[in-house]
Amino acid sequence: MEGDACDACGRDDYRNPAVAVDAVALREGAFGIEALLIRRGGDPEIWQGRWAFPGGFVDYGEDPELAVLRELGEEAGVNGYNPIVLAIHGDPSRDPRKHIIALFYLVDVDSRAEPQGGDDAVDAAWVPIAGLTANEVAGSHIRIIEQIRK
Repeated sequence: MEGDACDACGRDDYRNPAVAVDAVALREGAFGIEALLIRRGGDPEIWQGRWAFPGGFVDYGEDPELAVLRELGEEAGVNGYNPIVLAIHGDPSRDPRKHIIALFYLVDVDSRAEPQGGDDAVDAAWVPIAGLTANEVAGSHIRIIEQIRK
């Protein structure tokens, strides 16, 4: 591998997918199960204004379990703990930006937490999942919601 990296920048010649993490925090609400969701900003534009689980990219050298807790705090203003892998979505065409492998973690949070949108999230809230449709949810996140409904 030594000869495959650029001496100036350290990049290699391999085309690898990016890794993202998403925090799935749930609570029992007055109308059934609620998920802590963020309303997406404008990138990518196709998902602007749609609900999504708080998440983002894993930084180089960062453990995905720590990344999901960091992203939860940055996007929803909520502290989480005890992340457990729930699902992995790796379809190369699932995100219009590039090939992104998403690791969804079930994360414990204080059910009384009051989320606030931050970073690239324009809003954050506890949202009842019973009536959510694919048109209201970003990307493959609806698959996680459907999994929870079962």
